[in-house]
Amino acid sequence: MDEALLPRKERSIWEILTWELTVEEFKKISFVGAPFMAVAMSQYLLLGVSMMMAGHLGELALSAVAIATAFCNVTGFSLLWGLCGALETLNGQAYGATQYYKLGSYTYCAIICSLPICLPVCLLWMYMDKLLVLIGQDPQVAEIANRYAMCLIPGLFGYAIVQSQVRFFQSQSLVLPMIFTSLATLCFHIIVCWVLVFKFGFGSKGGALAISFSNWFNVMLLGFYMRYSPSCEKTRTLHLKDVFLSVKEFFHFAIPSAVMA
Repeated sequence: MDEALLPRKERSIWEILTWELTVEEFKKISFVGAPFMAVAMSQYLLLGVSMMMAGHLGELALSAVAIATAFCNVTGFSLLWGLCGALETLNGQAYGATQYYKLGSYTYCAIICSLPICLPVCLLWMYMDKLLVLIGQDPQVAEIANRYAMCLIPGLFGYAIVQSQVRFFQSQSLVLPMIFTSLATLCFHIIVCWVLVFKFGFGSKGGALAISFSNWFNVMLLGFYMRYSPSCEKTRTLHLKDVFLSVKEFFHFAIPSAVMA
């Protein structure tokens, strides 16, 4: 009888240990994943806030902003988000191997490679109205959507830098600066968007300009922390030779990541 009970006891101990390990791993994943999810949501809320402001301007403005937001998100913002996703692999490997200087090199490489990719995207946005009319969209809606997209162009370049910076902090599990800067940017955006749309009378274009201002505001906040925080002392170093040598390696991961995005 003792022999029959022994496997059951061993199984119970194993189940307890497995459950404790699962809970512990879940806590570790949540510590990094939950803040990153909050950061991603706050970035998408920038687009949402501008759309809500446009909703108070009438159905025409709301329709145009919704179409422009969807078009720009698919052709531009999602593309850059996917490209910078390569840093999750590269920076993660470098940090795990204690090659801290490579984090800075990979991050600067991602910024240098992402910014030129914004140029053809901007060209596409400039002719958005013609593309929308070509597929049967109302010309008036297409025109307003085009003006909205044109005002998003400065923010596209800022978004490319922000995504590289976020991956830089994420690889080091520096979640607090990402949360604080994202929340500060969201609060900044709400105020600026309201002022531009209603007080200055820019209409729907004010919402797009607010997104551009907010993206660059986020760049400055993250850049300030990256430059002066002791937490980034080992990882923010810049080696130009390593930056340019990393271009091929970056695109090796960036292209599949962008396709999946």
